[in-house]
Amino acid sequence: MSEYDVILLVEQPFTATDATNVRSLHEDIEDPVRYHVMLPVEDASARVENAMGSLATGEVLSTPPVALGDADLEGLRKELLNNCRAGVDATVRTIEAAGGRATGEPVTNDPIRALIAKVAEVDAREVIILTRPHVVSEFFHVDWTSRARRKLGVPVLHLLEHENFDEQAGEGEGISGF
Repeated sequence: MSEYDVILLVEQPFTATDATNVRSLHEDIEDPVRYHVMLPVEDASARVENAMGSLATGEVLSTPPVALGDADLEGLRKELLNNCRAGVDATVRTIEAAGGRATGEPVTNDPIRALIAKVAEVDAREVIILTRPHVVSEFFHVDWTSRARRKLGVPVLHLLEHENFDEQAGEGEGISGF
């Protein structure tokens, strides 16, 4: 009996609801299902730039001079990688608590390139991308799901993290019309 491999590209660690929703999609699959969790590491430089931008939008008229040395930036990168590893481990445990089998890894490069490589590596049958709503990037089709659909030959499903299926269908906070 072969395995049914599903790649999960996620923006943040799973909740129990996320794990239950994903597991429910595969209840009728006869082969053992294995989930491969991929969580991108937050970019250290972008985090510093965002923090500096936040300072500038307050009561300060210009961005204060902030000097970050290479050691500080490297320390931040290590912290972000450790946080990502913890998020991957938590997501794997949450899927296992919901009755699934899972492995996971932090993604340190472009998420779509890493996704393409992982699909080929495990011969994945499908991809599920779980994100927060990203209206602008989705509108212009530059979001993860649109990019993955253009490059992969497997089904790609986009779900909203931390929402049940009813909420995603427009019953609550989920997707709504423009």
